[in-house]
Amino acid sequence: MRKIDFIVIHCTATPQDTPPEAIQQYWIVYLKWKSPGYHYLIDKSGTVLQLAAEDRICNGVAGYNASSIHVSYIGGVDANNKPIDNRTIAQQETMRILVSRLKQQYPKAQIQGHRDFPFVKKACPCFDARKEFSDL
Repeated sequence: MRKIDFIVIHCTATPQDTPPEAIQQYWIVYLKWKSPGYHYLIDKSGTVLQLAAEDRICNGVAGYNASSIHVSYIGGVDANNKPIDNRTIAQQETMRILVSRLKQQYPKAQIQGHRDFPFVKKACPCFDARKEFSDL
């Protein structure tokens, strides 16, 4: 079992209706990744897709992946590709349930957004994850 220090919250930085398969193909074809970017992906209806087992390392935050679980929602940009927290109510509710479960499972893990790591120059996940989940 891996030691989990972080539960990292992400957005896909794609339109909300982007198919999960398209996101996965981007990782494989363009980025040449052998592992997915996230363990969990939440679509706009609030459905959770598990893309990797929690004991597997994913490609969410360079330098921190060995000790992280990655959770993302599909979305995070507006029609002009500008960062925006455009999570649906269903995504927000599902994310809270999932992150709560993960925090119970990994009580010492810090919950934070991708943008909260050193040297990250992204808006991801386009909201303050530390503040949103501070009560967990």
